[in-house]
Amino acid sequence: MGIDITKMRNIGISAHIDSGKTTLSERILFYSNKIHAIHEVRGKDGVGATMDHMELEKERGITIQSAATQVEWKDYTVNLIDTPGHVDFTIEVERSLRVLDGAILVLCAVGGVQSQSITVDRQLKRYHVPRIAFVNKCDRTGANPFKVKNQLREKLGLNAVMIQIPIGLEDKLEGIVDLVTMKAVYFDGDAGTELRYAEIPAHLKADAGKYHEELIDAVSLFSDELAEKYLGGEAPGEELIRDAIRKGTLEEKFVPVMVGSAYKNKGIQPLLDGVGHYLPNPAEIKNHALDLDKNEERKELSCDGKNPTVALGFKLEDGQYGQLTYVRIYQGALKKGDELLNTRARKKFKVGRLVRMHSDNMEDINEGLPGDIVALFGIECASGDTFCGGGLNYAMSSMYVPEPVISLAITPNDKKSSDQLAKALNRFTKEDPTFRTHVDPESNQTIIQGMGELHLEVYIERMRREYKAEVETGMPQVAYREAITARSEFNYTHKKQTGGSGQYGRVAGYMEPWSEGDYEFVDNIKGGAIPTEFVPSCDKGFKEAVKKGSLIGFPIVNIRCVINDGQSHPVDSSDIAFQLAAIGAFREAYGKAKPCILEPIMKVAVESPSEFQGNIFASINQRRGIISASSEDGIFSRVEAEVPLSEMFGYSTVLRSLTQGKAEFTMEFEKYGKVPVSISEALIKNFIEKKKEHR
Repeated sequence: MGIDITKMRNIGISAHIDSGKTTLSERILFYSNKIHAIHEVRGKDGVGATMDHMELEKERGITIQSAATQVEWKDYTVNLIDTPGHVDFTIEVERSLRVLDGAILVLCAVGGVQSQSITVDRQLKRYHVPRIAFVNKCDRTGANPFKVKNQLREKLGLNAVMIQIPIGLEDKLEGIVDLVTMKAVYFDGDAGTELRYAEIPAHLKADAGKYHEELIDAVSLFSDELAEKYLGGEAPGEELIRDAIRKGTLEEKFVPVMVGSAYKNKGIQPLLDGVGHYLPNPAEIKNHALDLDKNEERKELSCDGKNPTVALGFKLEDGQYGQLTYVRIYQGALKKGDELLNTRARKKFKVGRLVRMHSDNMEDINEGLPGDIVALFGIECASGDTFCGGGLNYAMSSMYVPEPVISLAITPNDKKSSDQLAKALNRFTKEDPTFRTHVDPESNQTIIQGMGELHLEVYIERMRREYKAEVETGMPQVAYREAITARSEFNYTHKKQTGGSGQYGRVAGYMEPWSEGDYEFVDNIKGGAIPTEFVPSCDKGFKEAVKKGSLIGFPIVNIRCVINDGQSHPVDSSDIAFQLAAIGAFREAYGKAKPCILEPIMKVAVESPSEFQGNIFASINQRRGIISASSEDGIFSRVEAEVPLSEMFGYSTVLRSLTQGKAEFTMEFEKYGKVPVSISEALIKNFIEKKKEHR
């Protein structure tokens, strides 16, 4: 069966925490007849939302893993990916955006553009994803979609224009006015399933006229025909307006703003129509791959089913039937029995079982077409691998993966937990590139690293539930770094003479602070003082040395090592001799280069009712925070600050008690900053004591 590619949409729903993303996707499933009853996120019926199928998601009322599903709406096929809003799960958002063609940016009519909306918008811009804005929760007290539209313009710099306005607000929300057709739309029936079109109510006629003018004025930039009619005083038809909105949206120069309330079942069907009208189909998006045989030359992919296959595995899940790999097909078709090459692992495999997912249910299919999102069973691969057919050797450009900033030691309680823990860690690290794990060589403990407290908390909880692995957790550890603050010279000779050939190498030069990156090696050797084949050995030695600083044993960053002289021996010089000479030279110079400790500084945004603003300022100042901005918006205030991560542990509990549970905060990594002397001394003392213990 052929799906018409122009009628296909790959879209995601992204938004700030609690703007109602999951409730909205639940309604979309309901109106497109995928489910026959509506369940609430924090449902009393004990079912929970369809898209949040993890127990944990149901309990916390948050989305952790993005779920993928396919729905039919009128004659459109929509692949819908529900993404999490929590910044700790950034990778889930990044991963979904990489494969989406369009997005619905959901905003709360009361909260407006919140800290997370800014992060999400930045991600959409990075991947050039066209979007529709949907102002949800228009039924809540204090709802004001017009204010939200202005915030989209001011805070996000988007050319946002209303294409609908609400009929009544708060508890008087009755329906919407469609500014394209200039009709009022009401949602009747049990769950708003029957649409009733009517004349615009008399008291809204003037407003509707004003916003309709604004809309025509804004989109006339994208259509000459529409501009001519408009200037000539003719009324442009609906089709013309829609085409112009579509053109502006696809060029990312226009953002249509729609309104409604998912919870009250108002405005969802027109939003689905909007997805069809204004968001791109897979053929309208230019996708590129890098040709690995031709030095990563960029190649444009075509949405033609007859070309060799190129697909991206963007997400892994370990289901009850083994590993499931979600794949987005960019070119060619994917059929059962095809032989494909995993270009990262250089392994060929046969496509066995091919399925289409609906949250956590699946249906078997025989082939997937270009632009489609399907899932494969039982393939050995990692997140972000590219699969090619027909002798191609392409890689889709990889996703941006941020570095983890927090680590935690975990110890299994018994032998059974220990075996299960190994399984769980193996699976989680494959699924989530921002979750990492290693064994600390000194204490022999298992260390897990991630993007924040919540991130690690959720994984520990999942170990307990899904793997029955009972673990004890240590104190959270911050990922400190060391750096130097002054230039320092070295001139070191490594000599070792035991029977037979010895080891000899002399390395001279200097190290200095470097702001452009973590580490740079410069070769300024003149006249062959160190033979060219041993220069990479010096680089290797320095790279080994920067892995662990001598102050507190953390990696050293922002350093440049320059070699300008040295000496070799015709018999005793070797690769290992020069590696050891470089390590010795580094250690000799490091102490003289005035080393210091750096700590991760987080960008923290706290939103709360204005009456608690003073308490929040105080709580941030106590934590060595620097307040960078604060704004008041009627009853709500928002404080932005830069706070060291080490001071943020347990902040959520403190914040709750300070604000009667009414505030929420988000934080993300901003930069590394210098640790104050008193704290630096304590860290060093602690490190020395630990070393003594291990001896």
